[in-house]
Amino acid sequence: MEAVLLARLQFVLTISFHYIFPPLTFGVSLLIAIFLGMNLKTGKQLYDDMAKFWTKIFLIIFTVGVASGIVMEFQFGTNWEAYSRFVGDIFGAPLAIEGVFAFFLESTFLGVLIFGRNKVSKKFYFFSALMVVLGSTMSAFWIIVANSWQQTPAGYQIVDVLDSAGNIIGKRAELIDFFAAVFNPSTLPRFFHAVVGGWIAGSFLIAALSSWYLLKKRNIEFAKNSLKIALIVALFSSLTQVMIGHWHAVVVAKHQPVKLAAMEGLFETQKNAPLSLIGIPNAETKQLDYEISIPGLLSFLIDFDTDYEVKGLNDYDESLHPPLFLTFTSYHIMVGLGMLFILFPLIGLYLIWKNKIENSDLFNKLMLSMLILPTMANQLGWMAAEVGRQPWVVQGELKTADAISKVVSSGEILTSIIIFGILYLFLGILFVYLVAKKVRKGPEALIITK
Repeated sequence: MEAVLLARLQFVLTISFHYIFPPLTFGVSLLIAIFLGMNLKTGKQLYDDMAKFWTKIFLIIFTVGVASGIVMEFQFGTNWEAYSRFVGDIFGAPLAIEGVFAFFLESTFLGVLIFGRNKVSKKFYFFSALMVVLGSTMSAFWIIVANSWQQTPAGYQIVDVLDSAGNIIGKRAELIDFFAAVFNPSTLPRFFHAVVGGWIAGSFLIAALSSWYLLKKRNIEFAKNSLKIALIVALFSSLTQVMIGHWHAVVVAKHQPVKLAAMEGLFETQKNAPLSLIGIPNAETKQLDYEISIPGLLSFLIDFDTDYEVKGLNDYDESLHPPLFLTFTSYHIMVGLGMLFILFPLIGLYLIWKNKIENSDLFNKLMLSMLILPTMANQLGWMAAEVGRQPWVVQGELKTADAISKVVSSGEILTSIIIFGILYLFLGILFVYLVAKKVRKGPEALIITK
């Protein structure tokens, strides 16, 4: 197997596993801050107990997330030497800011959240929870700045790389406008899309585990209140995500039109372009098989005008087409799951309003089954974004095939994939075991005050 394919598989393995955890930290930390805020406002001990219990779960997520993220930084310098050389001048600042300020802020106040209970005032404890939310959000921002620059590069110039004799041995991107690079066209929609996706994942995690307590008839008041607040956050986030998703899609249409065409399975350039609901893109026949679509809606969503012309894949050289099946299916499954994330909180909140949630075993079983779906949606969204920009690793400037290290053999990469696979399998099992253990022990183990 070619080294470039193995290096890509290794990156998929490591980042897919790592990307399970950061979105959950966004969502669970937000819920913890809300619980503590409600404790401050109402004085009810129950909210403080809720924050105490879910902080235990948050700590497991955060720890595994940090451990799984360390590997990725080493990969850039080993498997992707040409890529690191090309983007090094651009990526240095955002990654340094992320490590020095955002991660430092999050980790410092997480220490207060873990060890500061009953040692600092309630207001400062709540403030610490907010700082954990801010730190994790800032961390996401700077990571997404780096990733978004690859999607829609800005604020740079290409310069020659010279050897000691003055000969040109390559090219690299040189930063000339920091703010243009940071706020490149896709940074903000991708940042809000990722953070709100994390809110959905975290709130569904807490809602699903709360439903498990209701099914087991344990900790009823705790579970009902956790479920109610989690569903409110989930509904708000899911509705907000619809608008952010639209914004993001418009940016993709204007700056990465070939990616949009692959996401929609659109081959012919046309006005009144349809929005595809179902289909299988066929690269040989250049059509969308089994298509069900809404005529004109894609043009309308991009420019609020059905006469807006959307470019199809046939307008681009086939060598610049991203893998169609993966891009199309991952995008459409993500969107489909997004609709479920609106429906379920609506049903759950209706049952809570009717005071029927405690005995609604069917809903609680379905809610429990939704546990990992938002995380899957986040993974699929990432897949659509990253596969959709292929064959470029930096859009229009550097192809993935040219970004690989020349000195690392395919055998060495395969060996590291096996080692990472075993390590991540162990971390995954450990994560599930620790969370399950905490949930089985339940919040009563923390001596809840009635």
